[in-house]
Amino acid sequence: MYAIGEYLVHPGQGVCRVEDVTEGAQAVYQLLPVGKRHPVHISFPVANEARLRPVLTRDEAQRIIDEYPTIQVEEFSARNNSLEEEHYKNEMRQGSCRDSVRIVKTFRARIADLSSRNKKPPVAYERILKEARERSCSELAIALGITPEDVVVLFQERMGETSEN
Repeated sequence: MYAIGEYLVHPGQGVCRVEDVTEGAQAVYQLLPVGKRHPVHISFPVANEARLRPVLTRDEAQRIIDEYPTIQVEEFSARNNSLEEEHYKNEMRQGSCRDSVRIVKTFRARIADLSSRNKKPPVAYERILKEARERSCSELAIALGITPEDVVVLFQERMGETSEN
């Protein structure tokens, strides 16, 4: 059972802080998503706690950043962008922070490839990239005790980049 003030990862909302836990037959967590523009409290049954997962440890977060250059991009593709978007969103909901980081790397590469060939990337690619970036950066930020913007800088330094990508 999670305690008040702890951070956890909700499958749909990403990183949340436990604001309250109501006891009783229908025990419920009151969760507040972190890093959202207009966060709304979420009631989540303690009975479904298995769907939640703890935030990464500091060491796990640092390992993901250190291993970023060697993380392989994913080769999955579907008949259309809608099916592809659904696949990646499910992977983000059910997967780990490393999965979200891999999705960010995959879609950065796909968008860069299309742009280099003077083609406009599908809007779905931008949506997937944005959601994966927000989920991974917020979890890594909580684990490392820094801001999501600082996490982006750490990735850029790890890749030898200097500009915002």
